[in-house]
Amino acid sequence: MSRQSAGANAPRWVVASRRSSAGYRAQEQRPAGEPSRRGRGGSRGRRGGEWREPSGAPEAGSAGRREPPLCFRLKNDLVGVVIGRGGTKIREIQNTTNTRIQITKGNPEAEVKIFGNKAMQTKAKAMIDNFVKKHENYNPEHKSVLEFQPSVEKEVNANDSGTDDQPLIDWDQIREDALKWEKKKWADLPPIKKNFYVESETTSSMSQVQIDTWRKENFNITCDDLKDGEKRRIPNPTCKFEDAFHSYPEVMENIKKAGFQNPTPIQSQSWPIVLQGIDLIGVAQTGTGKTLSYLMPGFIHLDSQPVAREKRNGPGMLVLTPTRELALQVEAECSKYSYKGLKSVCIYGGGDRDAQIQDISKGVDIIIATPGRLNDLQMNNFVNLKSVTYLVLDEADKMLDMGFEPQIMKILLDVRPDRQTIMTSATWPYAVRRLAQSYLKEPMIVYVGTLDLIAVSTVKQNIIITTEEEKRTHIQTFLESMSPKDKVIVFVSRKAVADHLSSDLILRQISVESLHGNREQSDREKALENFKTGKVRILIATDLASRGLDVHDITHVYNYDFPRNIEEYVHRVGRTGRAGRTGMSITLITRNDWRVATELINILKRANQNIPEELVLMAERYKANKLKKEMEKKMGRPQGKPQKFY
Repeated sequence: MSRQSAGANAPRWVVASRRSSAGYRAQEQRPAGEPSRRGRGGSRGRRGGEWREPSGAPEAGSAGRREPPLCFRLKNDLVGVVIGRGGTKIREIQNTTNTRIQITKGNPEAEVKIFGNKAMQTKAKAMIDNFVKKHENYNPEHKSVLEFQPSVEKEVNANDSGTDDQPLIDWDQIREDALKWEKKKWADLPPIKKNFYVESETTSSMSQVQIDTWRKENFNITCDDLKDGEKRRIPNPTCKFEDAFHSYPEVMENIKKAGFQNPTPIQSQSWPIVLQGIDLIGVAQTGTGKTLSYLMPGFIHLDSQPVAREKRNGPGMLVLTPTRELALQVEAECSKYSYKGLKSVCIYGGGDRDAQIQDISKGVDIIIATPGRLNDLQMNNFVNLKSVTYLVLDEADKMLDMGFEPQIMKILLDVRPDRQTIMTSATWPYAVRRLAQSYLKEPMIVYVGTLDLIAVSTVKQNIIITTEEEKRTHIQTFLESMSPKDKVIVFVSRKAVADHLSSDLILRQISVESLHGNREQSDREKALENFKTGKVRILIATDLASRGLDVHDITHVYNYDFPRNIEEYVHRVGRTGRAGRTGMSITLITRNDWRVATELINILKRANQNIPEELVLMAERYKANKLKKEMEKKMGRPQGKPQKFY
């Protein structure tokens, strides 16, 4: 039989052998005239799977009687680990132990046979185990078990199913135990009261036509009940403050002090829902009054619980926010509308941790916190959240964008499950819907406008097509033309750009402040305070300030760098034109931003803004370029720069 015909039906061989005697010669010999292809080392035969050793190697097991081979199985992807580069490892094993090793690849495992005397077989097996173990330590995903399978003196029991006698995991029992533990954990909770709403005659007498007309005229407010099964009646909106809080004179007194005339649309529709103890999802753009939509009912909720405040052993209201600035803003609103001596504390990373712990230990009713710092204090038992009955997830979409979901999950493990939960968001993507489904029970949703992204209509949006080199000239021209009453926030994409731009303007005798994550918290607070009070009228900031920065008299937003996505653009623009005022935004667009041109055009169209012809051409060029790349990909032609292979 020729070697070609013999090899056609044979398994693929990866054989490592030691040859010096006829008894242990390899199954194949290289023809006498065939030169060695690998020099003095081991060489490959014509078949790529056969490993050959140079002649003259000592014979395995020549001194003793012939022992049966030691057999075991090895995963195919670990064969190379045993052989080593150029056969170095397997030669080392054979030379050290005076054995011959044969490896035959199979599916899914290779068979390993070690020929030699028994002691040397065991030693060779130990060396192979050691090589594999070292490899697994560096590559944990290659978890393999070397299965010892002697070729002789092993009887297989026909009744043996091959399965271990390990008990199966009883998941039903685990779930049952978890439910029992959860029930036991919350068994001693005090009672909770949620419904405090007394509908006024004016609100109750509204006809459906009046309700629909009011909702349409107020930014097309839409409400829905997300409860499964039979739907509940959506409460009528409270068009005036008196309609919502006529039974709570202290709240009305605070509102009059603030000088507000009428509630915002989301406040009008949210208050009757929240005051009835129903979980709420509020979706509205920035600057629409979402903060007071949950704070005012929260004050009433805290003060009206059956258990007195001094006996609760912890806070009753928890507000989670994505950034320190938003947390400080909410805390300022709590202090501004103080209600019956309710105490609040702001917990955030970068602040004095010891001082925050001390404030909590003195006793608080409201905690406003960023998830990271609160999670830290919670894990170290500095704060007890079991007393929380009113939970707010403010700017939930931003918290998810910043990766706070794991911290939120840990925090809510210690908050009673029958709490009332309010969630606010500027957008309504899938991630926010999933979060709402997990942590809210039978909520109602109120959204102002549509669920599509729309910039506030009170802002005039100007777009300038330029280059990176001309940006400095554009902003200097704008800042020099500012009037003494103007106040502008300049958004940049990176912290380094904020520092460089602010330094450049200061050298030009232009007074500015900068706000970004690399600055100390005290410096950030000082910069924000100077900007709010008007001591400095130009603030250069990263997207850190695009959410929750509540400065009512900002007249201009200047987008020096376009943000990473169109959602952030809308949030930036929403920093001006707040509380009934009008504002203006200026956005610099370069060739690098052409991927967002189409989305920006859609935003401008919805807000009835002027669309520059250059922006339309940029969007068309991007579409054409994208189509060209797709066609090249289908045709298999190279695209762009050649890819490097390593």
